[in-house]
Amino acid sequence: MTGFARADGGDGSASWSWEIKSVNGRNLDLRCRLPNGYEDLDPVVRSTMSEAFARGNFQLNLSLDMGKQNTSFQINREVLDQIRDVIAELETEVPSAPARLDGLLGLRGVIEAVEDEETEEQIQSRKEAMKADLSSAIARLREARQEEGQRLDSVVRAMLERISDLISSAADLAAVQPDALRARLREQVAALLEASPALPEERLAQEAALLITKADIREELDRLRSHVEAAQELLKQAGPCGRRLDFLCQEFNREANTLCSKSSDVELTRIGLELKATIEQFREQIQNLE
Repeated sequence: MTGFARADGGDGSASWSWEIKSVNGRNLDLRCRLPNGYEDLDPVVRSTMSEAFARGNFQLNLSLDMGKQNTSFQINREVLDQIRDVIAELETEVPSAPARLDGLLGLRGVIEAVEDEETEEQIQSRKEAMKADLSSAIARLREARQEEGQRLDSVVRAMLERISDLISSAADLAAVQPDALRARLREQVAALLEASPALPEERLAQEAALLITKADIREELDRLRSHVEAAQELLKQAGPCGRRLDFLCQEFNREANTLCSKSSDVELTRIGLELKATIEQFREQIQNLE
């Protein structure tokens, strides 16, 4: 199921932003990008996401802007002492005016800028605020995915109705009724006897049984109806149902394939092919459900 969410935060000295993107996926797959120094948030991210979502491909990114750091200036005493030693040494060789303070301070390296270092408490406080903003982003993503799920609900239910209608159409065909099956069996047995008059009765019974199994699709239709009912019950549940519907789609396909392979009727074959196409469309939409 697709979705996007963003949550911004800050603590006065830094600002950050969580972005989460999701697309369809059979399992839960998370890719997380965190700034340097914040890698220890990764287990928290994965744990929180696995509690919120059952499946999907997620890309999660945390961007951090430290802004302008507080800067102070200090005199590098070591550099200043080296310069003063050099000046004292040269004064005996080259006459010159005494060194002025402003001149010394203007030399490179004498005055250096120092950024104030953050305390461990400040960093941990920021991480706790980031975790809270992560929860906000996840809540927004869940809301977006739920809205998409509501829009898909009517589409999926309509496809199940179409599958149910096709099953009923197959069941209504004379080709699958008991009388029609018996009449076809008599014709096929007569054809076997004509082709091989000396065919033993035991072999004939075996052939007849195979023909009956080949022609009768009532069991497949019963199982298809059962799968439709199971899918409808799953859609009524409040929790995630995508994986179980995935499994049902496999069962739908198995029964539809068997129906087509057993069919010796043109109309039944047409219905079977349309049933397979509708089941495939249903499966594609199920990939969008959690």
